[in-house]
Amino acid sequence: MKWGKCKVGSVKIDGSKHKKDVILDRGELRRRRKKPSREFREQFGHTPLSLKEEIPWECKRLVIGTGMFGHLPVMDDVKAEAQKRGVELVVCPTPEAVQLLKDNPADTNAILHVAC
Repeated sequence: MKWGKCKVGSVKIDGSKHKKDVILDRGELRRRRKKPSREFREQFGHTPLSLKEEIPWECKRLVIGTGMFGHLPVMDDVKAEAQKRGVELVVCPTPEAVQLLKDNPADTNAILHVAC
């Protein structure tokens, strides 16, 4: 997978610009469906990542890009589930997440927030 520029509102992957949140699941890209997590929006001031979403657990490491400024909240139950499954969870701003995916992509899935 070829990673390009990451800026507010978009990330370039394999030559295509993605303006919505994306999930990398075993080498396949898909759009993040955050609607199941919207019920927690008021509690966090932003739609968080929750266990109600389809999280790509089939990996050794899950990288969560929290946006350019780190605004995507990750609920504690997601962190607990990662630990329970033995998945290394890396939560960082999206530019750092993209760099991790460039440097060491083996057995790594990702959820990348690109909006903010």
